[in-house]
Amino acid sequence: MSNTKDLLSRIEVLETQAAHQDQTIEDLNNAITEQWTQFEKLQREISKLHAQMEEVETSGGGGEVDERPPHY
Repeated sequence: MSNTKDLLSRIEVLETQAAHQDQTIEDLNNAITEQWTQFEKLQREISKLHAQMEEVETSGGGGEVDERPPHY
């Protein structure tokens, strides 16, 4: 009888651990999903900024940075 109680106790511990691990896996999955969404958003922003920089450079707005002022 004691052996059965020990087995039931061990099974209960294992079930509890499995439940905690399932929750941890779900939490990690949610964190990864959120980070991936942020990563994609940042990639889009970088692409927009790159396009804006190219536009400025091609429109002549990217002149010489080291130009001397006219009073020299």
